[in-house]
Amino acid sequence: MEYYKFILAPFIGALIGWITNYLAVKMLFYPRRPVNILGWKLQGVFPKRQQELASNLGNLVERELISHEDIQDVINDPRFRERLRNILSEYIHNLLSRKLNSVHPVLGSILSSRVADSLQSRLSRESEKILPQLLQRVADELEHTLDFKEVVRKKVESFSMDKLEEILYTIMRREFRFIEIVGALLGFIIGTLQALFFFFA
Repeated sequence: MEYYKFILAPFIGALIGWITNYLAVKMLFYPRRPVNILGWKLQGVFPKRQQELASNLGNLVERELISHEDIQDVINDPRFRERLRNILSEYIHNLLSRKLNSVHPVLGSILSSRVADSLQSRLSRESEKILPQLLQRVADELEHTLDFKEVVRKKVESFSMDKLEEILYTIMRREFRFIEIVGALLGFIIGTLQALFFFFA
């Protein structure tokens, strides 16, 4: 019967290690509200520090992920400008065709090709002149009105803790599971070492 103690020790250690790390992961989110235990306030890490997390994420997004310089890079990209020119050209063509047809369908069908091509060519040349300035004004306006850091901060602060938990579990489910497995593995190793120590002592 004494041998059962040594055999069970690693498995009991693994169970304790798994439960300990499972609780550690859960305590990232629970308790949602502070609980007073013998004068000591206990609260989950994320509920307690949600505002700080929101602020840090906002700083991270603005510093490392996206900034107004990125918007400038997109606006100044020749491929983006070419796509925008094509969109404007198509819009002008469709607009002129509709306007001419609305005046008189028969007259519109006769004149639409010649007049529309002439007007489209002129309007396209004008849009070529103003497009860079227009894009720069849009970029400047976005820089003054769009604060990435503040947008992220407000979004994260407005999340319910259930929503935040769902998001973090979606991103880090495997990592949380790995933490639990590591706890079980370490518990098994410690239990095995303890069993060997007492067996040979």
